[in-house]
Amino acid sequence: MERNKIRSKIFSNTSSNILLISGASIVLFFIIIAVFAPLIAPFNPALTNLNEVFTAPNSTYLFGTDALGRDVFSRVVYGTRISLFVGFIAVGISITIGVILGLIAGYYGRMVDSVIMRFTDIMLCFPSFFLILAVIAFLKPSIVNVMVVIGVTGWMGVARLVRAEVMSVKNREYITAARLQGLSHIKIMFKHILLNVLSPVFVAATLGVASAILLESSLSFLGLGVLPPTPSWGNILTEGQNNIINAWWLSLFPGIAIVITALGYNLLGEGLRDVLDHKNNKSNIKD
Repeated sequence: MERNKIRSKIFSNTSSNILLISGASIVLFFIIIAVFAPLIAPFNPALTNLNEVFTAPNSTYLFGTDALGRDVFSRVVYGTRISLFVGFIAVGISITIGVILGLIAGYYGRMVDSVIMRFTDIMLCFPSFFLILAVIAFLKPSIVNVMVVIGVTGWMGVARLVRAEVMSVKNREYITAARLQGLSHIKIMFKHILLNVLSPVFVAATLGVASAILLESSLSFLGLGVLPPTPSWGNILTEGQNNIINAWWLSLFPGIAIVITALGYNLLGEGLRDVLDHKNNKSNIKD
């Protein structure tokens, strides 16, 4: 029995490490592409060449060209910058809102908790994608608007997660000791409680980046996100939808980039969750 337990622990640790390393490798790969896009892309992504319209992938144009003769490989490379930037900023906004509201609701409880959680429940009643569509339909499509709208409409899960974590730690001995020392509520929340509930927030943030990238691509595909000539994986897909047979590369390569990026962040998030859960279980056993 003990041997089986040891083997299961080793196997679970190995699998979580594999997920973490695989996800981190994919994420790092795309970050490098985004940072060094000017060095990697062989052409200006906005450069048109009407003599090379819908050229199939070859040694010169690795991913072919589009309806204006623009190099698709260069546009996909520069599109990496847009997708990651939107993902990071949007998740940063949603995490900030969710953490603050979750902290306040979990710490104060009672009426404050009821008001915040009922507002959260109301927000959760609306499908997030349709809520984003409804809001952004009244705004001018742009990168800034996409980031803000995705961030402002994506904080609910983080708020509920943080609230649950805060409620589980706010009555522990070190929090009681902090109150007895006369520390303010703000200091207790942000200095003593927040630092002890960040583990699930990191996981949520990692998984949230994948969702934000998919949302940005969907909005850009519908013409409500990043508009041409700025390259985005979503608007490259839009250009390819009417030429799926004659110019299949316009849909294939940005689609692969979206799938692999989302997969990388999901693997990273799952790996982080397993590793952090394992560490928390170890600390609980020691306690």
